[in-house]
Amino acid sequence: MQKLHEFAPDAALPTVLDIEASGFGRGSYPIEIGLARADGSVCAFLVQPLDEWTHWDPKAELLHGISRDQLMREGHPVRQVAHWLNDELSAIGKAYSDSWGYDNTWLSLLFHHAGMVPRFRLEALRILLSESQQALWSDTKEAIITAEPIQRHRAGDDARLLQLTYQRTRGACA
Repeated sequence: MQKLHEFAPDAALPTVLDIEASGFGRGSYPIEIGLARADGSVCAFLVQPLDEWTHWDPKAELLHGISRDQLMREGHPVRQVAHWLNDELSAIGKAYSDSWGYDNTWLSLLFHHAGMVPRFRLEALRILLSESQQALWSDTKEAIITAEPIQRHRAGDDARLLQLTYQRTRGACA
């Protein structure tokens, strides 16, 4: 996994969670879950699809570049990923997502099939943003994409991109 440029944190960064999925419609499921931790470190896990998870959108695969065969070979079992998320996030109690509606649905599906309850909340990243940050968000995010070695539409890198965008917009508005 690539390590993105780290900035000296002037305050704790929010923990950001991002999920890549088999598609966006009915029947889609999580295929990769990534976290950008408060210290700026990043981790991500591929999720091995369950037998009943058959939906596959070739357009989504073009975006994230993850094949179903790769998930079968390299993915981790659903229960293992749910345990990992609880281990990572239960102490802080929450993580943030820029696509809360989708990510929360996929997270709920993962935990349901794992037979577990999440010990953390997923919240919308936008609740942390001031109006000034929101105004700078798109341009700042695009500048980071241009300057950093970010593999777009991969969960860990996308989570870190959001975290860096949060940090830079916060710094610009301070």
